[in-house]
Amino acid sequence: MKPEERTFVAIKPDGVKRGLIGKIIERFENKGFKIVGMKLLQVTPELAAKHYEEHQGKSFYKRLIYYITSAPIVAMVIQGYNAVESVRHIVGATSPLNADVGTIRADFAQIMEYNVVHASDSITSAEREIGIYFKPEEIYDNWQSMQELIAYDEERYNQQGL
Repeated sequence: MKPEERTFVAIKPDGVKRGLIGKIIERFENKGFKIVGMKLLQVTPELAAKHYEEHQGKSFYKRLIYYITSAPIVAMVIQGYNAVESVRHIVGATSPLNADVGTIRADFAQIMEYNVVHASDSITSAEREIGIYFKPEEIYDNWQSMQELIAYDEERYNQQGL
């Protein structure tokens, strides 16, 4: 089994405006991933330029910047086994027309330009994107899942004779 990874996910302006935040987060939590960082923020042009620097000079670059800065996004750090690959599978293909039924993009998006969510495509990209949107002290991975919490409490109860 691969060790736990972290990946970056952003609910894009169209997802935020349409009130899909909870439904999207639920997909990741239902799969068993931990959200170890999350914030609602308005992306500045400078932040957008860092995020999309590999697309600079391409015909669609200015539209990307305009779109991502048009309304708030929800930026998240998601942690779990095979996080990068698994999250990309949950998100679906970039074009909703090519996304598998049941993925976020197939279920909530109609066209590629408004595909609701971004997810890092590699561990390297995830580390870079997490670093753009989060300071190390904004990532909280020292909490437990419900299963871990119950097991911990049961152990403590047994030690106390409760």
